[in-house]
Amino acid sequence: MLSFLVRRLITMVWTLLGISVLVFVIIQLPPGDYLTTYIAEIQASGERVAEEKIAFLREQYGLDRPMWQQYLVWVTGLLQGDLGFSFEYNQPVADVIGDRMFLTLVLNFFTVLFIYVVSFPIGVYAATHQYSAGDHTLSFIGFIGLATPNFLLALILLYLANVWFGTSIGGLMDPEYIDQPWSVGKALSVLEHMWIPVIVIGTSGTAGMIRRLRANLLDELQKQYVTTARAKGAPEGRVLRRYPLRMALNPFIADIGSLLPQIVSGSVIVSAVMSLPTTGPMLLSSLQSQDMYLAGSFLMFLAVLTVVGMLVSDILLAVLDPRIRLAGGGAR
Repeated sequence: MLSFLVRRLITMVWTLLGISVLVFVIIQLPPGDYLTTYIAEIQASGERVAEEKIAFLREQYGLDRPMWQQYLVWVTGLLQGDLGFSFEYNQPVADVIGDRMFLTLVLNFFTVLFIYVVSFPIGVYAATHQYSAGDHTLSFIGFIGLATPNFLLALILLYLANVWFGTSIGGLMDPEYIDQPWSVGKALSVLEHMWIPVIVIGTSGTAGMIRRLRANLLDELQKQYVTTARAKGAPEGRVLRRYPLRMALNPFIADIGSLLPQIVSGSVIVSAVMSLPTTGPMLLSSLQSQDMYLAGSFLMFLAVLTVVGMLVSDILLAVLDPRIRLAGGGAR
């Protein structure tokens, strides 16, 4: 197990290094840079920008250097905990993202928790009560969840929460707590507002997870070892827990690696509609303005979530399924 973890950690380091190169190159692919966009906006307003000022700003931001030098400065800073400097906000990236990264992590945690807590019992019930009225009802609700656009569901829940519970529309906290230090009241306000984006963002993932768990569990329940266990008189609950459920959970757990970045990247539109102070809208803005260090930091954050999620899912799969071996070349 230890050797497996060491190999995976080494692989993760090289993977993140390769991703950092791709992220930086892709951000630089569009013509121009941040200053080009900034100057175009100034000129569009009818103002003129002196060439001396352009040259000074380009030198100050390091945009006059070759791309490989800019990359080395950025990745060296990442290794030292320095996320770089945001051109658009004229501040260090760490100061810009601040609470946004924390709120994003909290929102993602509750969303993943919501997806698994809701989809697991529903998926098991739907598989063990195939073609029953409950199965048809839950399947119908799941299809609605897959078909309903997130932004539309967000607008509906915002209205209902405001009418029924008096929750302020938009954001993750009441207006009086914005830009205020953390306190018990601010934390409670965040929890009060959190359930709406959690349901909106988690709905499609929950519906898809229910369908996958139901399909895999139905496949396992049709196999001969289940029929043999039933023929021996084993209780139905024990038969279900002992083997079919464990085998059906493989894709359920394997989805951890892809679920985290999907939630973060897929919530950009929802965050914009609901005015959430998360990383989604800021990532979109930084890509549009070619603020390469800010955008690169967000994308590397998604990459870290992916590789860490894959490591966690691999470890859990090895513990859950005895057919999976951590060491290659084992006995066959």
